[in-house]
Amino acid sequence: MTPRDALEHLWMLAHPQDGRNATDALDLIDVPGDDPGLPSVFRVGTLAAASIGAAGLAAARLHALRGGPDQRVSIDVRRALAAFRSERYLSVDGGAPFELRHPVTGYFETRDGRWIQLHANFAHHLQGILRVLGCGESRDDVARAIRSNWDGAALDAALAEAGLCAALVRTPREWAAHEQARAVASLPLFEIERIGGIGDADAPAPRPGERPLEGVRVVDLTRIIAGPVAGRTLAHHGADVLLINGPHLPNIAPLVIDNGRGKRSATLDLREAAAREQLHALIRHADVFLQGYRPGALAALGFAPEALARERPGIVCVSICAYSHRGPWHERRGFDSLVQSASGIVWSESTAAGAMPRFDAPRPLPCQALDHATGYIAAFATMVALARRAQEGGSWHVRVSLAQTGRWLQTMGMIEDGQQAREVSAQDVADCFEETVTPFGRVRAVAPAEQLERTPAFYARPCVPIGADLPQWGA
Repeated sequence: MTPRDALEHLWMLAHPQDGRNATDALDLIDVPGDDPGLPSVFRVGTLAAASIGAAGLAAARLHALRGGPDQRVSIDVRRALAAFRSERYLSVDGGAPFELRHPVTGYFETRDGRWIQLHANFAHHLQGILRVLGCGESRDDVARAIRSNWDGAALDAALAEAGLCAALVRTPREWAAHEQARAVASLPLFEIERIGGIGDADAPAPRPGERPLEGVRVVDLTRIIAGPVAGRTLAHHGADVLLINGPHLPNIAPLVIDNGRGKRSATLDLREAAAREQLHALIRHADVFLQGYRPGALAALGFAPEALARERPGIVCVSICAYSHRGPWHERRGFDSLVQSASGIVWSESTAAGAMPRFDAPRPLPCQALDHATGYIAAFATMVALARRAQEGGSWHVRVSLAQTGRWLQTMGMIEDGQQAREVSAQDVADCFEETVTPFGRVRAVAPAEQLERTPAFYARPCVPIGADLPQWGA
């Protein structure tokens, strides 16, 4: 599958009834470049160009729907891959790239010769893992405890039961036989559903603007990469994005900087009734509610899409999770790298590197491809939903997951010698960077990869520390 093929597939999934109009839109986008752009047997460049390109084209078409002129869009595979590694290339005041992982985050060999991946970047996850293992917190302590005492499947189950973040490295065949894999396979790549019979607002009058999403208000209740990338993408096409964090919730500093570009940032403690009411008040005047909590978590606090559609007819609710909203793992905590391990992606990458069924060390994708792609697909689907709202009215629910994105990547086919591709350094993609003065210092980061002829993507405001703004809309 070429990058162009993948983009066309993604676009047509979102426009099944549009016929000639959908294909005419595809005539307006150029997709130069091809895989392999990074050392991988998977078509990561194809995934990057398709997901980012679709978001750029959706922004251009939404701008046209609001009265703007048609325009050409371009997404270069090389620039798209730089965007997929944005957190790796981030620099503040000329300093070295940030360390993004705790030493205990990574792969460990188990007593029965399997591999398990632990995710311990947050202190409470690390402490929970150490309690289950009954060991000290050095990487060597953890490795000894796992190798001496735990079979892979048993540890995977024990950590999941404790609500912690880990994944057994499975083969593609093992994953395909798993009940959760079958649940994911029953879903499309993404869902855009009208919230039937609830919040059936009339189509709003077109609001012309200089930018595709000018005047569109987004409440962004996400952290880490996938959800924040979705909000950041909406921001660089002109949306007013208000990021809401819990003051008690952990974050990773470089991700706050990289993914906070273009957004305002406030805090609300949703454990408190008054804060929940403040969030409801924000949503009543918003167009999009973007959230990355596990399925059902926010519904229990009164923020189910159906409830929000009653409260704010015309709302577009966007839900992002790890393993999808179906299946026995729908509430399981997960991150990009864990989904890679669970679903056979790491096994495929590792065996290709070792050229044998047993490998000496697991090898993941060369970037957080599932996170970034899911974020861009979420932004793309959000803009499609906004276009449908403009044409049909109604309230809408967009659902995406890392596992659905990973499954799509696995269907694209593999590149036999893909791992022979050259590694890409920051110097190699220096022309993809921009520098901005921010409260954190002078930030060097990857500029938006999609190029729109008439409404170029850019960040209207710099990243700010968490809680720098009040939880309210501007005038």
